[in-house]
Amino acid sequence: MKSERLVSMAFAVLAAAAAPAYAQTADDGWSGFYIGGNLGSSEPDGDGGRFSFDNNLDGTYGDTVRTAAGADAFSPGFCDGAAGGRTPGLGCRDDKGGADYGVRAGYDWQAGRWVFGLLAEYTQGDIRDSVSAFSTTPAFYTMTRDLDDTLALRGRVGWTFGGEGDYLLYLTAGAVRATIDHSFATSNAANAFTLSGDDRADGWQAGLGLERKVLDHFSVGLEYLFSRIDDDDFRVRTSRGTAPANNPFLLVNANGTDLRRTDKDFEFGSLRLTATYRF
Repeated sequence: MKSERLVSMAFAVLAAAAAPAYAQTADDGWSGFYIGGNLGSSEPDGDGGRFSFDNNLDGTYGDTVRTAAGADAFSPGFCDGAAGGRTPGLGCRDDKGGADYGVRAGYDWQAGRWVFGLLAEYTQGDIRDSVSAFSTTPAFYTMTRDLDDTLALRGRVGWTFGGEGDYLLYLTAGAVRATIDHSFATSNAANAFTLSGDDRADGWQAGLGLERKVLDHFSVGLEYLFSRIDDDDFRVRTSRGTAPANNPFLLVNANGTDLRRTDKDFEFGSLRLTATYRF
């Protein structure tokens, strides 16, 4: 679902909710426990990353992988996306966003017009983010990460408005843990490749939202969240395989070369419809 379509749907729901079909009473507060769900769409925030190399395996990245003649083995360059073939001229496929959905539970305290709260949220998503490199062989090398799910704990602070205080405009921020599937693809059939790293990564979220009470215990809303996940643990060790000893990945250290992404932060934005039931 495209974000533009989602925004239109969201505002249609809120407009319907604002219709005077239900008369709120002045003592209908926002305090108490609630459960709810969210449905929306997320898009990755690609920043044109590339690969970083550690060719002497000292744990420090930023080395240049060179051929036996001293040339840069990755002079053809890099792209933000999945490679379409062995050379940059074949292009790269764009990163992919997708739908997400989840459940949430929390508690709010209301003091006058102010509302303060805590919530826990579990969301499943479908976001793909790739980066590719091209060597002079020619060959492509693509690292991909797919977001599976997130578990978040956020606080929020909001302000009620409207004649009966039945609208809540709020800011929210907190910690998030993500499950990420990492994969690696290449057209290089000579070297051997070993993947390592943790598929769990931590980060933070921040955003804003609007809720509207449509029944005594039920509200609907629209929310935007920006998430940044510190995904810096994934590595690919490129070793000899069937390649000769003068292979560029082996020239500095015969045990091989480590590869990782330069854009270690996995960033994405999410636009969601929310529905909440208050006890």
